[in-house]
Amino acid sequence: MSTPDRPNILWISLEDTTPRFGCYGDLIARTPNIDRLAAGGCRFPNAFSTAGVCAPSRSAIITGMYQTSIGTHHHRTTHTHESTPNLPTPYSVVPPPYVKTFTEYLRGVGYYCTNNSKTDYQFTPPITAWDDNSNQGHWRNRAEGQPFFSVFNPIITHESGMWEKEDRPLTTNPDDVELPPYLPDTPKARAALARQYDNLATADARVGELLDQLEEDGLADNTIVFLWSDHGEGLPRGKRWPYDAGIRIPLIVRWHEELNPGSESDQLVSLIDLGPTVLSLCGVQAPQHLQGQPFLGPQKVEREYIFATRDRLDLSYHMLRAVRDKRYKYIKNYYPENPYLLWDPYRNSHPVMQEMWRLHAEGKLEGDQLVMFQSPCPEELYDVENDKYELNNLAENAAHANVLKRMREALTAWQSEFGDMGNISEKEMVAKWYPNGTQPQTASPLFIPINASNSGVEPAHEDGEWDAPLLLQLYCSTQGASIAYTTEQGEDIRWQLYTEPLRLPKGETVIRAKAIRIGYKESDEKSLKFTVSDNYSKTRK
Repeated sequence: MSTPDRPNILWISLEDTTPRFGCYGDLIARTPNIDRLAAGGCRFPNAFSTAGVCAPSRSAIITGMYQTSIGTHHHRTTHTHESTPNLPTPYSVVPPPYVKTFTEYLRGVGYYCTNNSKTDYQFTPPITAWDDNSNQGHWRNRAEGQPFFSVFNPIITHESGMWEKEDRPLTTNPDDVELPPYLPDTPKARAALARQYDNLATADARVGELLDQLEEDGLADNTIVFLWSDHGEGLPRGKRWPYDAGIRIPLIVRWHEELNPGSESDQLVSLIDLGPTVLSLCGVQAPQHLQGQPFLGPQKVEREYIFATRDRLDLSYHMLRAVRDKRYKYIKNYYPENPYLLWDPYRNSHPVMQEMWRLHAEGKLEGDQLVMFQSPCPEELYDVENDKYELNNLAENAAHANVLKRMREALTAWQSEFGDMGNISEKEMVAKWYPNGTQPQTASPLFIPINASNSGVEPAHEDGEWDAPLLLQLYCSTQGASIAYTTEQGEDIRWQLYTEPLRLPKGETVIRAKAIRIGYKESDEKSLKFTVSDNYSKTRK
């Protein structure tokens, strides 16, 4: 049952979205449900993603580890060899063995965890991560009184939603939208941004449905609701980049009795903090290796900086590292010899990007619209408080020499503390994970019966007799593997997370089990039938 130390948690995860909401002061936005959520909770206007693109960002969120620390920094890892013959893809990232999805820690204390249904973690989601990871995932499917952690991912605001579609007439007036000064102000560009406003209105309706369902179920008062986006907006110089347009995200939290309705907090928040915050609020001890930190609750930690990265995007290699405090942003470019706009066929499909290329070819771009066609700088420093579009680079401004030094040192210290796998060739990295080009497989779990009356341990998988009661341990020899088990039969079953020896009931029980380490192939499934009576227990293959 949900209690103050085991509250319910609802995450609403949007895509490719900056805070274009009414509650953030946007006069064009049609977001009554998101505004309703903010009216009952707190907005965090200084919230940022760890990358300006989805998969590296989502890997950091689900693991609580920076993507550059665990090898999930290249976007993306699922390209086929046919389309990308020179890349070491496809592969599933193999992080250190102690890295788990933080949802396993919630499941371990009895939470019902669902994801509906996007993952995009740079590795295959382990079966142990979720009770239900599908488009049917919902808190309503949990056991009565069981606390839940449920994630819903409306995907309508993805960058591709700005593409022109004949069957989708605009409801936002393109004349009303305001484009950043570095983008061309043309009818085609305005229409693309108008579509984003339309898509946000559609996503807002989905938010309303979820909030209404909480009310219908009588759960609104004891459920902490988080709304956020995986990174910033899908416009050129936004998505993919560590400028604020690419990493500043909306973050709203409603927590009755704890956060003042309609409030605002100016504290710095990184999306890597989401998991550790949920663990803290749910009374779950977070492992020491997590790199995020709680931004709410009794263990709350105030940040001085947030960090963001950019590495390979689709077909082109970059390496940018960024650090930001409440006023300044510092960006280090490791490949300044490369142009801003390396070849990227998917990005070039964006209608605004098409306008930029067309006008550049015609020599019609001017002023700030030329910024992405100029030579990149090795270092960039911006006063984001007074230069929100990050167009006035202060890196060579003598008056800001001390700020530049401080931000450089903060970035270097972060890289030293958490590691930076951007310094390793992607091919070398994958070759280490996949010896001889083969993905390793998790070892199959072993069944180890324990006679509870005399603590005798019998050899795994061997027939034998014991005095009841019988405990059953499951074991996997693969370092860092998690084990899933079930007593259900058939295909449509729920796999439980193994956390402690199983006490088998009297009668006949069939135990099925399999193991998985993130990045490895799932093990083969094993099963055994156990018969437990008052006097003895017998097992056979």
